[in-house]
Amino acid sequence: MVEDLPTNEDSAAEPIPEKGIDLVRSVLAQARAMSGTKADSSRALPSRRTSVKPRRTRGGWSGARPDDRDPQLLGFLTQQVARRRGWSEKVSVGTVLGLWPSVVGDDIAEHAHPTGLEDGVLIVQAESTAWATQLRYMQSQILARIASSVGNGVVTKLRILGPVRPSWHKGKRHISGRGPRDTYG
Repeated sequence: MVEDLPTNEDSAAEPIPEKGIDLVRSVLAQARAMSGTKADSSRALPSRRTSVKPRRTRGGWSGARPDDRDPQLLGFLTQQVARRRGWSEKVSVGTVLGLWPSVVGDDIAEHAHPTGLEDGVLIVQAESTAWATQLRYMQSQILARIASSVGNGVVTKLRILGPVRPSWHKGKRHISGRGPRDTYG
């Protein structure tokens, strides 16, 4: 046998509305009547237009706008530390050298690699003379890619070098002359 919930005589006389907010208010009033607390109609449901006062926190007022106490991205925080300590130039140099494949693309990165950056001049070593010539033609495009990924003014000029030819100089002392052709008779 199913037990019926106890009903209040006042609430049994009123018909329960079928829809919307009236149904919620009447159910809430019945629940309060059964619990024995006062039913305050002003506290039944808060309206949507009530303003919520901001809470005062230990460090100041908390609000919906961004604050220094909000979680920050790690990259943003490291940039701030580098800027405060004067490491910005060294970080940007490291970014150019470290992110070379993502800056210029995998095809160029397979055939050329940066060797150094001094006074805004990036030194790039190509694996062949053909690639060195091709990179010289693409110099403005490469500079634009570097500026968009790292920032303007970090790299102002490219110095593109071809492959390094073998040196026939043996030791510290060298005598100028015909060189290695003498040995091939």
